[in-house]
Amino acid sequence: MTDTVRIEIPENSEFPLENLPLGIGAREGERPRAWVALGNDAVDLAALERAGYLEDIGLPTGCFVGSDLNRFLETGPTAWRLLRQRLRQVLSSSLDGSLVVAQIDLVMGVPVTPVDYVDFYSSLHHAKNLGRIFRPDGEALLDNWRRIPVGYHGRTGTLVPTNTDIRRPHGVRLVDGDPVFGASKSVDIELEVGTVVGVGSEIGAPIAVGDAAGHLYGMCLVNDWSARDIQAFEYQPLGPFLGKSFATSVGPWLISFEALAPHRVRPAEQDPPVSEYLRATEPWGFDLQLEVWLQSAAMRSRGLEPVRLSETGFGDMYWTPAQQLAHLTVNGASTSPGDLFASGTVSGPHPGSEGSLIEMSANGACPIKLPDGATRTFLEDGDRVVLRGWAGGGDVPRIGFGELAGTIAGAIGGD
Repeated sequence: MTDTVRIEIPENSEFPLENLPLGIGAREGERPRAWVALGNDAVDLAALERAGYLEDIGLPTGCFVGSDLNRFLETGPTAWRLLRQRLRQVLSSSLDGSLVVAQIDLVMGVPVTPVDYVDFYSSLHHAKNLGRIFRPDGEALLDNWRRIPVGYHGRTGTLVPTNTDIRRPHGVRLVDGDPVFGASKSVDIELEVGTVVGVGSEIGAPIAVGDAAGHLYGMCLVNDWSARDIQAFEYQPLGPFLGKSFATSVGPWLISFEALAPHRVRPAEQDPPVSEYLRATEPWGFDLQLEVWLQSAAMRSRGLEPVRLSETGFGDMYWTPAQQLAHLTVNGASTSPGDLFASGTVSGPHPGSEGSLIEMSANGACPIKLPDGATRTFLEDGDRVVLRGWAGGGDVPRIGFGELAGTIAGAIGGD
């Protein structure tokens, strides 16, 4: 007979009962399935369902067995809310110990399987920083930036889970003014927050900005890795391609908008006024805190801890998830359960709050100094980057996203 356990929640844990994030993970030798995080542990949702804990709340049988959360997400807001209520009841009591594992014993996957992935460009500070770098004698913002949420379609086939090694991509870049094919020398990060679609929509049926809550489930961390030198040569006139499509890391835990509700804020004022289809009455900003940490291979070998390169907030993002959803469907484009769209790089207004190395290093002009005396302008092989994010803390329950990590590996086939 398996002993019962009561899950202990450490003080200021990222995963209190108010959070209850969902993810897909597997223990060694087992198939992936859905889990809910609580404290330092995770609870097997498929096993909870089999044991009868999740009956009569509108969930399809077996929706937590498999390698993504898509079947659960398509059930809609009522079932989402009822699951959270039931989990708070169940997890407040002792459980069969066989249902609980330590999070460190799970290998986490991407929590959803999107049909479509879109990356936006929603931080005013980031857009201005890049505009000053690329157009030093012109306007930092292009004319369309304040009018619409600018974005591009990425590749779902290169969405990867946390702790995946990122191979340095090949492409064409300019060397002394001449185009040369080879491995990127300017691999960068992009600190982002992703939004996940729960209930999809049909082609030809735009989603109104006021209806976003009926379609969007929640958020996760995203690192949309970039090869800046490849991107610089290819992006005109059609935008990013090989410089962005080689890898996008997706955080292990999906945080519901219900859990984030206490941290909603009014977004940044939009001037000039946006088109009617983008005007929202509900506050779709979120007061999140985000960080970027880096540990080089040399630092690891010397036992040096990662260094924090950046800390920034998400609450002043110019474009919100509701506006992004309304914009990406206004032309009749459809959405599907599990679809992912990311915020674009999140940067703040001052040094130390940038969400990418191209901003931190002023495109290589101002190298970043590491604790061991080495410097970085862009990432080198062996560099491990960790993104962290949360809302609340202190007297308010901390709603955490967990860590999203990736390590730069050598280029396929060498340089």
